[in-house]
Amino acid sequence: MQQERVALVTGATSGIGVEIARQLAERGFRVVVSGRSAERGREVEESLGERVRFVRAELTAEGAASRLVADAVAAFGRLDVLVNNAAIDHTGDLLEVGEDEIRSTFETNTFAAMNLLIAAARRMRDQGDGGAIINITSRLASIGVPTMGIYSASKGAMLAFTRAAAIDLAQYGIRVNAVAPGMTRTPLYQEWLDGLPDPEAEAERVAAAIPMGRIAEPADVAAVVSFLASPEAAYLTGTSIPVEGGYLAK
Repeated sequence: MQQERVALVTGATSGIGVEIARQLAERGFRVVVSGRSAERGREVEESLGERVRFVRAELTAEGAASRLVADAVAAFGRLDVLVNNAAIDHTGDLLEVGEDEIRSTFETNTFAAMNLLIAAARRMRDQGDGGAIINITSRLASIGVPTMGIYSASKGAMLAFTRAAAIDLAQYGIRVNAVAPGMTRTPLYQEWLDGLPDPEAEAERVAAAIPMGRIAEPADVAAVVSFLASPEAAYLTGTSIPVEGGYLAK
């Protein structure tokens, strides 16, 4: 009897991460969701049902990657898919950015994700039957946007790491790909919008800049992640799929 596949999704207590976990569970995965908030994590666990287990994790702590992988395996017995979704935002005048801001952005968005990829890949290698790793990057990994330089660089590093890791890990049957969302309707987006003088006008301006005329929904991003985690994507590795309504094609 074939074992059920197990996925680990980081940053999965809100927004895109919750929807990724939902779609993977609906596809038959057992899913470990992680995040920093135990309260939100338990809510996600309860709302998504018995196929989902929450594990609290502070990914920037020393040894966190190995502990989280071990916890995922302890929960469901194996690990087949990692979705590196956890990240923090950063905006600000580039000439006013301090060293601590750069360091904290890279510690979460880049270093923690790299460590987790390596820890998960070691487990997948030892299991001997391959796996899939999906790094959530950003359209900003490929373009320049004012005030977003540090965030863009942290995601650009993950895009480069995705391609390099795909080459290193192909010998073990481990596929490594990236999904690059554009502006997406998440709680963080709504919080940003609500803080503006004219949220409605800004929402219209953002949508008008996208060829498809709307921003992404979390389900749009999650659908691509679910595909990359599936056997249908068995011959895809080292690629990045933009989910941004045609913005980068302009």
